[in-house]
Amino acid sequence: MLHVDSIFAAASAVAAPSAVAAGGDPIPPPFTVARVFTETRLDSWLALGLVLAAGLYLYGVHRLRLRGDRWPVARTVFFLGPGLGGIAAVTVSGLHAYDTALLSVHMVQHMVLSMVSPIFLALGAPITLALRTLPVRPRKRLLAIVHSRIARIYSFPLVAFAIFVVNPFALYFTDLYRYTLEHAWAHEVVHAHFIMTGCVFFWPLLGLDPLPGRWPYPGRALLMVLSVPFHTVLGLTIMQSTTLFGGDWYPSLNLTWSNPWDDQVVAGGVLWAGGEFVSVTMLAVLVVQWIRQSEREARRLDRELDRQEAHQRAAEAAETTS
Repeated sequence: MLHVDSIFAAASAVAAPSAVAAGGDPIPPPFTVARVFTETRLDSWLALGLVLAAGLYLYGVHRLRLRGDRWPVARTVFFLGPGLGGIAAVTVSGLHAYDTALLSVHMVQHMVLSMVSPIFLALGAPITLALRTLPVRPRKRLLAIVHSRIARIYSFPLVAFAIFVVNPFALYFTDLYRYTLEHAWAHEVVHAHFIMTGCVFFWPLLGLDPLPGRWPYPGRALLMVLSVPFHTVLGLTIMQSTTLFGGDWYPSLNLTWSNPWDDQVVAGGVLWAGGEFVSVTMLAVLVVQWIRQSEREARRLDRELDRQEAHQRAAEAAETTS
């Protein structure tokens, strides 16, 4: 829990420039909702990448409309809104100023980058959009990458599941996490790694883009069910830990407005509750997709039976007239 004391607010703001976090950035002032907007940073490489990705996606949709093809509006909204927008909300907004000062803020970033935004990026089906708009040669190259050996290995559900589950434990229970706090570039790499890990796990599960090794819906639902205990265990372990993650990093910041122990409890709760909420929501999405696929298959079988019946009646009528 964050403790903001008005008595220390002014003193903290004065002392902030003398203290530094990762990469030499000054320690931020007391956390408030307003600072999420006032501390926004637009000069990072990630901000440039988000703008570029949004521009390319919109250009692809524009190309489709010019030739008279339709592209679902919902896919565009998902990709640009909760997808790219979700990434921007936790990395480009003022939250970035607190991600090495508060473990709870870092956990919010973790959840959004690895479990929320990748789902909506996948629902935007960017690979399908690229295949429908690219010229012949780039399209063949993209298909070759999608169906390459390394893509088949990493997109195989069990491999993706193992990477998705093991990564948080490897980060938070080793010295790697402290290293990312001390080096800004490593912290940025972890952000990118969260995004890629989430995409590798969720993209094959949602099944909108033409990826190899896709499992049937019962298997996908089972993987989501199995992922829930891991986030619960990790969240509870962080909440009940008798040592601070990052060692003495957070106490050394001397934040008068936050207690590192209380903040770590909040961080564990974010991971626990957020992981369960996203997993259950994702499971519901898979069930809805499964039902719709079953309905489409039933309609396809009905049409096939109708065609066979029509051919049979035509054949019987021809025999009768002859």
